[in-house]
Formats: sequence, structure tokens, C-alpha cells
Amino acid sequence: MNQPEIGVAIVGTGFGQKVHIPAFQAHHRTRIVAVYHRDRAKAAAIAQAHNIPHACQTVEEIVSLPAVEGVSISTPPFLHYEMAKTVLEAGKHLLLEKPVTLNAREARDLLDLANTRGVITTVNFEFRCIPTWLRLAELLAEGYAGKPRLVKVDWLVPSRADASRPWNWYARKDQGGGALGAIGSHAFDYIAWLFGPVKQLCARLHVSVPERPDPQSGQLKPVDADDVCMILLELADGTPCQMALSAATYQGRGHWVEVYGDRGTLVLGSSNQKDYVHGFKLWSSQKGEPLTEIDIPERLAFPRTFEDGRIAPFIRIVDRWVQGIEQGKALAPSLQEGLYSQQLMDLTHQSNQIGAWIKAN
Repeated sequence: MNQPEIGVAIVGTGFGQKVHIPAFQAHHRTRIVAVYHRDRAKAAAIAQAHNIPHACQTVEEIVSLPAVEGVSISTPPFLHYEMAKTVLEAGKHLLLEKPVTLNAREARDLLDLANTRGVITTVNFEFRCIPTWLRLAELLAEGYAGKPRLVKVDWLVPSRADASRPWNWYARKDQGGGALGAIGSHAFDYIAWLFGPVKQLCARLHVSVPERPDPQSGQLKPVDADDVCMILLELADGTPCQMALSAATYQGRGHWVEVYGDRGTLVLGSSNQKDYVHGFKLWSSQKGEPLTEIDIPERLAFPRTFEDGRIAPFIRIVDRWVQGIEQGKALAPSLQEGLYSQQLMDLTHQSNQIGAWIKAN
């Protein structure tokens, strides 16, 4: 028997067109029935290009459609709260990009609303779905490295390194811009997933490109959103963790997670500068032997890969959303995990402001 398809609306047509639309069209249980753009003519053009029945100009119009059972939001962070609130109040399921909101209070409001309305939420923390990362999680759970002595994260990419890149919302702290929101939100989620909760942290945020040209006037405008984050964490089990995050590093080493334990070492990393999913490899060592690359089991492999590496793991995120809807229970990563990541981002900002360690409750 064929299982019924879930009618989905797409809100956000930048990342949405690149990743969300092809992923939902590839998933066997979802059907895109509507798309939103604040400019109705653009919404209509996108709908026509992707064979989507409805083109909408407001989120209210989206949620009023009976065919829409769930909404996927990939707009900039400062728009998330009001849009997601509208979706949840209408009793529609929600798939939300990270960072989920501008602060933990907003995230808590959305989580409470989702629980009240009995709808399923999922957050696109896609590193939980990448084969190499899944194998790392298995080895950690098996105790391969033993008790961790140090966890080290380097995520150094050049996406904001060019000072001539135009000023936009990403340059504004009050609109959720900056490296902390873009990549730190992911890092906080996978630290919790792989190693457990955080006891306390100490952070320093830095703006290395303080001005960018306005795309309309060409005049330089100030940037107050971080592009470099240095964060020290103490995990609940006492493990020290060091995170260096930057979106302004020409030829940065890429994205690496190193785990040094009392039995061995695990190193996961990718030097890919353009695609933050493709290129990951995993190495292991025990008892001081040389690091050896690990073959990733076929059972963890993507059934299908795409030129844009972000699509395949997002399809797995969609699958968790669909499973949650069927089971009537949100599966990780949900808004619960999105709230936790947001709480740690809030603490990071507070620590940066006062220059001290802050305990995570």
C-alpha cells in the first residue's frame, strides 16, 4: 500500500531553492504544494519553475491552504520567530533552519507553542545525518577512544573573508548574523549530541571585517556581527573542549573535530572550502599507533548523492520529520535541540560581554 504524501510549503527561497525544494521533491513521502515569497510575482515564477501549485505572498496565506500540512522555513534568522509562530498557531508541522530564533526566550516560546498545539518540529542540524559523523558517534558510544581528555573543534572557512562582500543582514548582530549563528549553532548541537551537555563556557567574539559596502549606495556600513569565535567549554563530565570558529579565514583548514581519550584518538575532518558536507573523512588510533583512515560502512551511506552536498543529509532530516509526524512525537533534532543550541549561543554572547566563564543551567 502506498503511504500518503505530506503536503509541504516552502518559506525561504534562497537556501530553500538550492536545498529544500530539491530535497522535498526527492523524498518519497513529501509533496511541495506551496511556496512563499514576499513579492508575489517572484513567488509565481518560482512556483512555475518547480511545478508548485500555489504561490503565496504571506505566511498567513500559506497556512490557510488545506493542502499544507507542514511548513519548511529557511529565511534569515530575524524572520524565524514570527513566521514559525504563525505556522504553529495554525496547527501545521514545522521544519526550521538554524539558528532557530534570535534568543532562547523566543525559542522557548516556539517549543511551548508546538507542544500546546501538538505539532511536530524538526531543526536542520544536518551533521547528525552525514555518514562519517554517524560512524564517529558509533565509535564514541562504543568507547573506542575511552574517556575523553580533550575535544577540539576547528571550523575555519572563507565565506566572509572577502571584505568587498556586500553588507546585508549577516553583518548585523540584531538580525542573527555572524559566524556564531551560522556555524556555532551547529557546533553546539553536535557537541551535545556526541559528548553530552555543557557545564560552563568562556567565549570571545571578534569582528575582523568591521565595514562592508552597502549594495545600493556603495558606501561602507558598520559590521557588528562576529566572524571569529573562540570558545572554551567544560562539559558536564568535566571534559575540556576548545572551539575555534571563523568565517573569515582564507584557506582555513576547513572543519575538524578531534577527540583525544585515555584509550585512543578519533579525528574527523574535511578541508573542503566550498561545500560543508562533502569531503569528510575519519581517522582513528589506539595505544599511540599512527592514525589510520576508517572505511565508512555502506549501511551509513547516502542512498543518493547530489552535486550540492547539503541536499542528501537534508533529505534525512526530512525523513526524521516525516517519521515524527507519523509517530506523533518529535524526533531529534527538534525544537528542543534548537532551544539548547540557542541557549548556549546566548551564554556565549553574555560571556563575551563580561569576559568571564558562565555556567550553563
